[in-house]
Amino acid sequence: MTEITQLTIHETLDGLKNKKFSTVEVIKEYIKEMEVKRSLNAYVLETPETALSQAKESDNRYFQGKERRLEGIPLGIKDLFCTKGIRSTACSHILDGFIPQYESSVTANLFSSGGICLGKLNMDEFAMGGSNETSYYGPVVNPWQQNRNLVAGGSSGGSAAAVAANICAAATGTDTGGSIRQPSSFCGVTGIKPTYGRCSRYGIMAFASSLDQAGPIAKDVRDCALLLNVMAGYDAKDSTSANLPVPDFTKVLGQSVKGLKIGIPAQYRPDGLNEEISAYWDKGIEILRSAGAEIVDISLPHTQYALATYYIIAPAEASSNLARYDGVRYGLRVDGDHLDNMYINTRTEGFGKEVKRRIMIGTYVLSAGYYDAYYLKAQKVRRLIRDDFIKAFKQCDVILTPTSPTAAFPIGDKHMNENPINMWLNDIFTVSVNLAGLPALSLPIGLSADGLPLGLQLIGKSFDEETVFRAAAVIEKEAKFERLK
Repeated sequence: MTEITQLTIHETLDGLKNKKFSTVEVIKEYIKEMEVKRSLNAYVLETPETALSQAKESDNRYFQGKERRLEGIPLGIKDLFCTKGIRSTACSHILDGFIPQYESSVTANLFSSGGICLGKLNMDEFAMGGSNETSYYGPVVNPWQQNRNLVAGGSSGGSAAAVAANICAAATGTDTGGSIRQPSSFCGVTGIKPTYGRCSRYGIMAFASSLDQAGPIAKDVRDCALLLNVMAGYDAKDSTSANLPVPDFTKVLGQSVKGLKIGIPAQYRPDGLNEEISAYWDKGIEILRSAGAEIVDISLPHTQYALATYYIIAPAEASSNLARYDGVRYGLRVDGDHLDNMYINTRTEGFGKEVKRRIMIGTYVLSAGYYDAYYLKAQKVRRLIRDDFIKAFKQCDVILTPTSPTAAFPIGDKHMNENPINMWLNDIFTVSVNLAGLPALSLPIGLSADGLPLGLQLIGKSFDEETVFRAAAVIEKEAKFERLK
């Protein structure tokens, strides 16, 4: 018999409905597993008492036949989401002890649908990082090879590691430049960044407001579809929320991809691309071709400027968003001789190195004399990148690429950490999607020679997550990737 913690969401829901086990039993099994795997550092706060209390309510609802869509499903919540009455810090020292008195719209949707909170998950500080090493609480360890102490990816490293290690059934993540997809690839799980505006950003601590988007990380494609059904929807509290109906994403799973046009961008196969990643990309292409899809060569010519554009726009928005953390209203306060000293002392001690770096870059590109030269020019290039996708989607229905140019690398890797640009280059296949506001999903395709997961990315048209899910389900079925036990 499969252990309860190894079950997918849909398998757990079936077991609960058929009374194979109770919600309390499910939660107790997850709590045990969380205790055993604390060395992964995936959780920064565990809430077992809250979870057990919610589990009793779920069992009562099953008894009465009033269960909701996600009744009794144990979830991990990325520490970027504000959770009412539960500490939320964005894994930054500057928000020490902050307990919100309100709930983010995404977590409110999950909890009102029966989801249960197991705790808050580790992440890069304010979502700034690609390896989960910038967290105030230390790095997350990738569960695939703990003896090697590999990164889990970032910024949603705690979310991806927790799902892979079976210490939550699924988790929330946020994606600003690849922060759902890259850790999903590193940890051998599935994650989707929906179209910008599909999920409300209310109650999510802002990094870059025009790029941030919430999404689910789960064990398979169906679980991601189930979660997105609940997480998505219009929210009047978020001015960027799209007032569009949310389809049932699970309905397209299992549908044929015959006749679907799959775009393969030439720019995503640069000289020197890892041979294993290139081979798995070819495998994904062959799976879709064999299933009746048509493979189309496309061009995204401005891809080469995406990283530079992203690392001007994202820090600029971050420098503005993080100005509110001043020691006056909430979180950390470090006293000084006068008000300016207090601001300086609080921000100096409260922010980590990567956050300070991005604030400085952002402030510089927004300053007088440089705004036109950098920020305005970057916004023009962003438009060109989006236009590339619009043109490409006239030739195809969905685009297939690798998720990341590497597998998970060691924690403290000198090559990555001595020069921050090396870390930023890891986002090469993901940042364009955020700049264009498109949906994209990463799913595991196989293991490297070192036994590490590698992922493929499917990019869809704006608000067409259904085609992304449809194609992903076909690849998943044929890839037969084996999750960690």
